[in-house]
Amino acid sequence: MTDTILPDLAGAADPIAIAPAKTTAPRILAVANQKGGVGKTTTAINLGTALAAIGERVLIIDLDPQGNASTGLGIDRKSRHHSTYDVLVNQVKLREAILTTAIPRLHIAPSTLDLSGLELEISTARDRAFRLRNALARLNEARAGDEEYSYVLVDCPPSLNLLTVNAMAAANAILVPLQCEFFALEGLSQLIKTVDQVRATLNPDLTIHGIVLTMYDSRNRLSSQVVADVREFMGRKVYDTIIPRNVRISEAPSYGKPVLIYDLKCVGSEAYLRLATEVIQREKEMRAN
Repeated sequence: MTDTILPDLAGAADPIAIAPAKTTAPRILAVANQKGGVGKTTTAINLGTALAAIGERVLIIDLDPQGNASTGLGIDRKSRHHSTYDVLVNQVKLREAILTTAIPRLHIAPSTLDLSGLELEISTARDRAFRLRNALARLNEARAGDEEYSYVLVDCPPSLNLLTVNAMAAANAILVPLQCEFFALEGLSQLIKTVDQVRATLNPDLTIHGIVLTMYDSRNRLSSQVVADVREFMGRKVYDTIIPRNVRISEAPSYGKPVLIYDLKCVGSEAYLRLATEVIQREKEMRAN
């Protein structure tokens, strides 16, 4: 993303004028980091599963053209009759794209490769930065038989493109997975700059909910140093929970299951349950303040 894209989008349309009034609004968290391989999708599906396990009603929106969140929740590509692409080009309403998963209280709006061409397709549209916000606007309006969601998790692609901008423009806050590796802080600085731009031009209420450190290896001194550096740089924005490098987390997607379903007692599952509890606690603190 260039530095000029966000200011240009700022005048594209008034999001308040576009988006209808909400009734019971879910909390919308964008799981974002422009770097690939940091655990965004793994965090989205396992945090969503953990939140559902403790009683929340969760919708995951797959905004990555690769569709890994959909595959990781066991959604076959043949079952994706409508996708987030169809929603963002205004062909169907969000409700029409949502599918149930094997996990109670957890649903998903799946992705397809069509999303990869979305940016060119809607680049001249006045509301191009607010397509997701508008789609979410009526999500919890009362209709018989509809699921009412308390959390929406948006799994963003590994880049700062128009899809990620849509997620940030729609979100209440951003949850940032950060791999415990050498260039972690460099990538985090770039992401924070983008968040500041989105806040200034598209979504003044956007905040960073928290940073979750992923793929932590206690045997590696570098991992411990990254944890210390990120905590010094970001302070209380860093969650206490750290997601360890765990083979069960890596295996679970190949079975189309979150790790909490694949192996509930492994250290990875325990970590995501702790993270879900911490997310809810932060929500209470944010509302109180």
